Amino acid sequence: MKTGKKAPDFTLPSTSGKDFTLSKECKGKACIIYFYPKDFTKVCTAEACDFRDQFAAFRDLDIPVLGISRDDMATHLRFKKEYKLPFELLSDEKGNVCNAYDALIPLIRVPKRITYFIDQDHIIQGVFSDMFESKKHVEEMIKLIKP
Repeated sequence: MKTGKKAPDFTLPSTSGKDFTLSKECKGKACIIYFYPKDFTKVCTAEACDFRDQFAAFRDLDIPVLGISRDDMATHLRFKKEYKLPFELLSDEKGNVCNAYDALIPLIRVPKRITYFIDQDHIIQGVFSDMFESKKHVEEMIKLIKP
């Protein structure tokens, strides 16, 4: 997915206990959606903790942060609790949303590490992709949201 494109709408189960629908939950709001391979792995944990540690920058501008992987909800709930993540994790077990956002590695169907900044009209305004660098994802999104 490239900047300037409309972000695909989706509904996925959330660690909030409710289903999350992008067009409803973020209506008229910008948001950060980051896709990542797997809970409790070294780089994914570092990335989630970086988003946690910089969360105030997003919260202060009322920009929700959403993490999406193919992990099941039980794993997401343990991950969120263990690392005290202040944002929702969404479970895309079938990989359909990952696929819609061009966030699946072909053949092995594991999510890529890719982050999107979506504006209030749900147009993609920023994309950062790097499988091995977690900190840059947060840094690049902060650059995009700073006035």
